[in-house]
Amino acid sequence: MRFLEALLAAERPVVMEVKRKDAHGNDLLGERTIAELVADYVDAGAPCLSVVTGRWFGGTEDTLREVAGLTDLPLLQKDFLTRQSQLVKSRDMGASAVLLTAALLPASALAKLVEQALRLGLVPFVEVTTEAEIAAVPHAGDCVIAVNNKDIKVQERDAGDIDRSLALLEPLRRTGTRCPVSASGITDPVVAGRLLDAGFAGLLVGTALLRTGGVGDWMAALPPRQPVHP
Repeated sequence: MRFLEALLAAERPVVMEVKRKDAHGNDLLGERTIAELVADYVDAGAPCLSVVTGRWFGGTEDTLREVAGLTDLPLLQKDFLTRQSQLVKSRDMGASAVLLTAALLPASALAKLVEQALRLGLVPFVEVTTEAEIAAVPHAGDCVIAVNNKDIKVQERDAGDIDRSLALLEPLRRTGTRCPVSASGITDPVVAGRLLDAGFAGLLVGTALLRTGGVGDWMAALPPRQPVHP
């Protein structure tokens, strides 16, 4: 459960994302290598990283393997995982957590994948957008449950709706999850701070960090919070 514990223990609980392209296909790395990006994130105090392996964003499984070889930080594999065999592979590639997208999975399939992930020692990072999807998450106390502020139906090309996270925070809390997360569409430290002040235990930030001139400055502008000890 390293991923969950690291996020809960962080003063600035931001899951920093390794992603080659944005939803419109624009390059996000520029002249940087993956190694340089990971080093920037580590220097900025990242508690854990998200590694996008999905093809929408130019990802590959080799990227996850590369990042796992560069850092001991807990890693989330961010992709559309729908089969138990994929979870075994994810663990073997170095992931500590796996993305499970509730909108793509029948409740029975989601339950099986959550249980398999836990048996493998992986943290289920369950992405939701509605109260019905939240209610379908089993073993919520052992899961990160993350509100996706963007719309996967348009391949996350929308600007995102932070109000979705704020509206779903109370239903998230009622599940018993220790780690409600707001994910995607978080543009700056002011928005990030608003979400943490509201009661989110973690944030997932990708494009905004990849486009900022200084990750350390972005993080320094985010006020620290009291860690939530597991």
